[in-house]
Amino acid sequence: MAIQIIDFGSEPYLQMLQLRHQILRKPLGLELSKRDTVEDESDILIGCFESDKIMGCCMLKKMDPHTMRLRQMAVSSGLQGKGVGRALVSFAENIALDFGYTRMIMHARNSALGFYKKLGYDVVGEPFTEVSLPHRLMEKKLERPL
Repeated sequence: MAIQIIDFGSEPYLQMLQLRHQILRKPLGLELSKRDTVEDESDILIGCFESDKIMGCCMLKKMDPHTMRLRQMAVSSGLQGKGVGRALVSFAENIALDFGYTRMIMHARNSALGFYKKLGYDVVGEPFTEVSLPHRLMEKKLERPL
């Protein structure tokens, strides 16, 4: 398993788009639209690969001088619960720390709250709806392990 930053427009990016569609949109009867990808070029794109085949992905968006937002987290169906998501989040947190960010936020689907809580994220604020599903804002203070 190799986790790496992906170049916008590259072959790995095209795989990322397919995975995001399969995991995040298709089950809801939605398509991954141009509106969903308009910010991709300015975000940090991260993918997890095995033999050049994407297993999972996420993206980081710079929000303010201290905060990055984790978004578009997706892991292939057969690999969920096998450590791919945990590895992606850890990699993303380290990238954020490398760039000097001290806080990570995300809009987490209710079905993923337990996963993120295990990784040290806290729920903040009231529930809201995004892409037709209930979500919660979650956050974590980022620190390097001692």
